[in-house]
Amino acid sequence: MNLIGLDVGTKRIGVAKADTSTKIAIPDGFILVNGQEFAEIARTARLYNTSVFVIGLPRNNNGEETQQSAYVRNFAHQLAQTIPNARIYFQDESLTSVEAERRLKERKRNYEKGEIDSESAAIILQDCIEHFNQKTGKIENANMYQEPVAPSNTTVTTEEEKPVKAPKSPKKAGHVVLFVFLGILILVAVGGILAYNWYMNALDPVSNANCKFETAIDAASSTENDTVAECEFRKFNVNTNDSIDSIAENLKEAGLIKDALAFKIYNKLEGTESQLKAGQYDFRPTMNLPTIVKQMVEGVAATNVFNFTILPGETVADIKAKLIKLGYKADEVNAAFEKHYDHKLLNGLYSADGSLANNNQPLSVQLEGYIYGETYQFYIGEKVEKILTTTFDEMWDVIEGNDLVNKFAARGLTLREGIILASIIQKEANPNDMPGVSQVFQNRIRIGMALGSDVTASYAADLTDPNRETLIDNLSILANESLYNTRIHTGLTPGPISSPSVSALLAVANPDGAHAHDLYFLTGDDGVMYYSDTEAGHQQNIYDHCQEMCGVSL
Repeated sequence: MNLIGLDVGTKRIGVAKADTSTKIAIPDGFILVNGQEFAEIARTARLYNTSVFVIGLPRNNNGEETQQSAYVRNFAHQLAQTIPNARIYFQDESLTSVEAERRLKERKRNYEKGEIDSESAAIILQDCIEHFNQKTGKIENANMYQEPVAPSNTTVTTEEEKPVKAPKSPKKAGHVVLFVFLGILILVAVGGILAYNWYMNALDPVSNANCKFETAIDAASSTENDTVAECEFRKFNVNTNDSIDSIAENLKEAGLIKDALAFKIYNKLEGTESQLKAGQYDFRPTMNLPTIVKQMVEGVAATNVFNFTILPGETVADIKAKLIKLGYKADEVNAAFEKHYDHKLLNGLYSADGSLANNNQPLSVQLEGYIYGETYQFYIGEKVEKILTTTFDEMWDVIEGNDLVNKFAARGLTLREGIILASIIQKEANPNDMPGVSQVFQNRIRIGMALGSDVTASYAADLTDPNRETLIDNLSILANESLYNTRIHTGLTPGPISSPSVSALLAVANPDGAHAHDLYFLTGDDGVMYYSDTEAGHQQNIYDHCQEMCGVSL
């Protein structure tokens, strides 16, 4: 029997496969949560010729179900509706993501978040199939999903519960009754008219501005910008576990509809309450409420969007090459990367007149370090500037969410200096070793000692001689006079040298105090990081542990 394992998250769903005859679960990638996830799971099931799913069900340390458990159960309910003949089992999971990341670290140095999700799905599936009974064809330790039973609308009333009829009130004078009746009719009519007018007004757009572009795709593919703020398309996310109430309130808070109650009434009248699809939409205040609902019912068209993945440690050169491979023109890409951007993340990049604060940094790499590594989704034809500002927003969320501006300041670093140091650490160490490497670098900065980082020398060589026509060996690379080469220059580089991960940023904010006196480190041939507080100890570490790695070309 073939089985599919799923590790369900709000952004990605890890996938794994297994055959019960071999009892080995294999990671099989991940699926993005973008409104098309159930169709993609159904396609995967058809390809693997199965309708049996094992889904990880999280619990807290006391074994109790959590809010995430409810999200997973709701996901299973929607999966059962998508694949009516599906057999779905819940497998208890505990710290599978931690274990998955540990396994990946043992196998490889760099990996994506999606790989962690896929590895987690394999762990969940492996735990489940260990208890598969070959004779009965059943999974013995997993809870099978049960379709929820709708409550009955029938009410049984016993004789004792029957209401006692009140005696009829005496008849009033005819004219009094008539006046009361007419008064009620007038009140109802006036109330009805007011309610109707309120409802029809609430269906209208928040803004009546005249916009240049009709659709988000037209706006994304045009080289012009709409000067009217209300015409700007805004990203709006609908998650799979969002209720009609939360969607309505979020739309109202985003300034996209006039009234949350009207949104709920409209969906009730149209019968679309359960048809709103999850995904990331582009709405603007000039859209009326029925248009917004119509788009949510139709869902995000997968053919109109593309995924763009940036990995931690990648450089501006790497990211430019990816964009050009996607079909963007080189001139368009270069112009976008050299444009002046007004974003709080870039504090310290520009001087008061708008030029680069450090003229030793080439304009072509001014955005180095600020393009955050993540998987993004954009409309086909999206402007490069929009792609870049989206990554700025993502990185600022990380900076702000971890209070890094204040934490860097406590280490004597500005935001820009913290990002520069994190970008160097990103290229020097794996996540586990980053706090120790950070402490060594900060020790060196404190005493005015050169960082001595080989990765900065390599980056400097790529800037100075990208085709490596003159800088052809380690000796010439390490002697390169570029200020980016910290083997011969003290202090930080003029700018970042890569896109730092959240691990590298946190390592700058929270270095490992156990290495408070160390000034040297190296990665040995066995992959272990070795530290020393003296040059003699460092040379001994090279002799003992780094015969191969220390001779690698830069």
